[in-house]
Amino acid sequence: MTEQSIHTPNPDVYPLESSRLTGDATAQDIESIRKRTSVFVYEWPVRLWHWVNALCITVLIATGWLIADPLPTMTFAEATHQFVMGYVRFAHFAAAQILTIGFFGRIYWAIVGNHHARQLFYVPILNKRWWREVVFEIKWYLFLEREPKKYVGHNPLAQIAMFFFMTLGITFMIITGWALYAEGAQAGSLSHNVMGWLIGWVGNTQFLHSVHHLGMWFIVIFMIVHIYAAIREDILSRQSMVSTMISGTRTFKDDRPD
Repeated sequence: MTEQSIHTPNPDVYPLESSRLTGDATAQDIESIRKRTSVFVYEWPVRLWHWVNALCITVLIATGWLIADPLPTMTFAEATHQFVMGYVRFAHFAAAQILTIGFFGRIYWAIVGNHHARQLFYVPILNKRWWREVVFEIKWYLFLEREPKKYVGHNPLAQIAMFFFMTLGITFMIITGWALYAEGAQAGSLSHNVMGWLIGWVGNTQFLHSVHHLGMWFIVIFMIVHIYAAIREDILSRQSMVSTMISGTRTFKDDRPD
């Protein structure tokens, strides 16, 4: 080892003298920053809808569970002095109304927003390349591929899940939920005038209760898988995931084009 190498720090290991703007960055850090690229994907209405929608669904699941299976006892107050199930139902209906308005707003933004805002509402089933990428993503999630691909929007497998569980799933839950609400609101109410036909068509609101409750479980399963996949992709994939739905920007961890 030469005398010069002893007194000259390795720039890849030690902080650079002229790196005050980047803290204790090393030459290796600076090179990494040069390689990272980002692109703006999700506009603020899409991000706002995502988080409000997640909150509403969480409230709806918790209150829907209690409506279907109320607590066995209420020993903390006399029955005449409490309104527990009334508050539970109110929270359920309020969250459902916000969810409905937000969903119509999301449809509107799919029309006027950028092209990434429309990805939630269609599946390109006639695109052969898209299907090949679906197969690739299945293999990636099964740990059969060593490295994932990079996507600006949703990857094809996520697009399928979003379309069926969110677009179609929320539509189904809104329709059946408002039909059940119309029964309690009775004939002549706005909800009954709009959705009362479904009660007459089905002929049995207990059936509506059952399929609405079953739909809740499908959404619960989707949420578990969605959260797992988002965190897994943030750690293992070549692009940001969770932070993208906060900032709207997809950051890539390397500068390779594919």
